[in-house]
Amino acid sequence: MTLPTDDALVHARDLLTYLHAAPTPHHVVSETSGRLDAAGFSPLDQTAEWPATGGRFYVIEGGALIAWVTPDAGASGHGFSIIGAHTDSPGFRIKPRPDTGRAGFRQLGAEVYGGPLLNSWLDRDLGLAGRVVFRRPDGFGSLTFRDDRPILRIPQLAIHLDRDVNDKGLQLDRQRHLQPVWGLGDVDEGGFRSYLGEQVHLSPDQIESWDVLPFDVQPAALSGPNEEFVSGARLDNLVSCHAGLGALIAVSASAPAGAPPRHTPVLALFDHEEVGSTSATGANGALLGRVLERITLSAGGTRDDHLRALAGSHCISADMAHATHPNYPERHDPDHPVRLDGGPVIKINAQQRYASEAVGAASFAAACERADVPVQRFVSNNTMPCGSTIGPLTAANLGIRTLDVGVAQLGMHSIRELCGSADPHRLTRALVATLHAS
Repeated sequence: MTLPTDDALVHARDLLTYLHAAPTPHHVVSETSGRLDAAGFSPLDQTAEWPATGGRFYVIEGGALIAWVTPDAGASGHGFSIIGAHTDSPGFRIKPRPDTGRAGFRQLGAEVYGGPLLNSWLDRDLGLAGRVVFRRPDGFGSLTFRDDRPILRIPQLAIHLDRDVNDKGLQLDRQRHLQPVWGLGDVDEGGFRSYLGEQVHLSPDQIESWDVLPFDVQPAALSGPNEEFVSGARLDNLVSCHAGLGALIAVSASAPAGAPPRHTPVLALFDHEEVGSTSATGANGALLGRVLERITLSAGGTRDDHLRALAGSHCISADMAHATHPNYPERHDPDHPVRLDGGPVIKINAQQRYASEAVGAASFAAACERADVPVQRFVSNNTMPCGSTIGPLTAANLGIRTLDVGVAQLGMHSIRELCGSADPHRLTRALVATLHAS
């Protein structure tokens, strides 16, 4: 048995802090930008002119963030070395007219977001967090909030009223069975708006709209007799966001003096991956391409310089990977076992559900070797179509070599997921080695 090292556990505990700080994509962006600020990065306004000098910068667009480091000599002649991940996780979103209820209960109308394991949300203590948009004299403003109190619950039907549930399986109607309870009494029209007003210290009639979601109030934890696991919500995909952030900060702090690097390191954290990525802040939108072009142009480059830079660029799409489940080994490819804490996973799919190809896989494996990190390879069982991620979209939109990798986990899309406590640190080290090689 291999136990996690002290460095890996320090990294894993910092991951727990990151997970706790980030119940929504907007909180992910806030926590990430705060860490970038502390590392000497500066925010840029996308509507303003950008500096022509080198530096450490980032931009925010809703639940997405892009950060990069350019050398003092500018970036017009360099390709981009991109680490991509996503800030959203499957779950629920509170509807525009949420106040509902029946049988003496007050409830909130909630819409399913992405593909969560619905049963895992039953009988959990849930808080609320998100963004509130409000009216002010000069237009609109927005505020984020989080309420860590256990104020919501989706109660499961008692077995006495569903005698066959253990033998025939749980059947959940998304409209009827998944509306959380949040109080006793008659339906209170305007009750949720009043609640939001209390959370952000505004009058309810100032509130125009919201992006609010329930979240599990139980904190993530190191688990197992030797703290060999990380157990918690939103491991998919905040483990990757945290690793990419750590890698960019590490590389920015250790950039050698003298000749500028061949590539500009970039961290791209997108929203809406769990619902297809087609949005203004998703990987299938124009955000990353627009930011990359502006990096080139602000450094004095031309459109031709930018196209040449893209031709020499590459992307690591970091998203979680499936470990071989000990209770369902037949669901996995028998010749490609994937273990928790077995090292980062290169994800391969002949149908291009992952963007990995041979050159990128070889380059990443070499980076893992330099970082003294083991590496694994995932291929789906031919009878089990795999999911996808931002990798193919990034490869298609930018026309750059892209590799899909991730940390192995169990229970993907459950409200409580599980990964090894050593692998998040290993992924960060591999990403640092990848960026340094550029």
